[in-house]
Amino acid sequence: MKIGIDVSQIVYGTGVSFYTSSLVENLLKIDKTNEYRLLAGTLRQSDFFKSYFNSLKDFKNAKGKIVSFPPTLADFFSNRLHLLPIESFLGKIDVFHSSDWSQPSTKAVKITTIHDFGFLKFPATAHPKIKSVMARRFKWVKKEADMVIAISESTKKDIIEILNISEQKIKVVYEAAPDDVIQIKDQKKINQIKDKYKLDGDFLLSVATLEPRKNLKRIILAFQKIKRDFPSMKLVIAGKSGWDQGLNEIIRQKQSDIVFTGYINRDDLLALYSSTSCFVFPSLYEGFGLPILEAMKCGAPVVTSNVSSMPEVAGQAGVLVDPLSVEEITQGIKKAIGDKEGLAKKGFKQADSFSWEKTAKETLKVYEEVFKRK
Repeated sequence: MKIGIDVSQIVYGTGVSFYTSSLVENLLKIDKTNEYRLLAGTLRQSDFFKSYFNSLKDFKNAKGKIVSFPPTLADFFSNRLHLLPIESFLGKIDVFHSSDWSQPSTKAVKITTIHDFGFLKFPATAHPKIKSVMARRFKWVKKEADMVIAISESTKKDIIEILNISEQKIKVVYEAAPDDVIQIKDQKKINQIKDKYKLDGDFLLSVATLEPRKNLKRIILAFQKIKRDFPSMKLVIAGKSGWDQGLNEIIRQKQSDIVFTGYINRDDLLALYSSTSCFVFPSLYEGFGLPILEAMKCGAPVVTSNVSSMPEVAGQAGVLVDPLSVEEITQGIKKAIGDKEGLAKKGFKQADSFSWEKTAKETLKVYEEVFKRK
């Protein structure tokens, strides 16, 4: 087969970016038979994609194509007009896999990945342009896709309910944590990172963009209750700025027991995952919930939500709570701290049940089965 994949989105550093780059890398590792043609549509990031394609040069069955097509034009031709077939750039292909932003026309087997419907369920957190683009894209997904890959059973359920796509046309293929996520056991290194963020004792950790869907206000309220039993405990919130949900005042107050790190690099994050008393992730909605697996791979006990995809990801290795209940979040944290070693052991096992090699194999199987049927 000649398999085309749109990799335009990997430049943005988002969850979709990580999904696409990880999938492509692992497909090329496991599949030496099929030919892969990778399309990067960009106006200003040509150097980035030249470097990216150069990093894949050892895979002889992969070819990259850069076209001067910014996202706005991709939306116009692919989603609005639905003209200019993908073959115009990649030549004849047998399978085309898209996963974000645009749904181009093609004569090939059409596979698409849908990650979540956060822009519909929490419209206040999404830019109006994103909502309109996704609405146009999903119109063509519903009309033309031969198979839709959902990254969780929860997302599959949303696809059926929101897009009214038949269950037979949806395949769940889970993601996995990055391969470079490992527990840091070097206490000297951990102490250096803790000193960097002025953490002189035990702390809770939450990793999230500062937006309402991440439920940070209730995390803070639960933390304030936790302080009654753990007076020296601190709360670390690691993540880039997002939408104001009343957190700006807390940030400005610079409370000594709440640390906002902003964007945090990978080495620092792994050290915090590896040394936290509890990882707290009671999000209101997630398509998958990758931080849960990252924390588990680092030995952190996890408290997360009992809604959407999070029970699937956490399994029996996390403490599940109602994200709308501050009291449940509070009690969940206490339970996790009290059973840190037991939950850590379960967490390692749970995280190991997900892998990108497995994701790639299952995705390749989707390509093969749908192509044979066509």
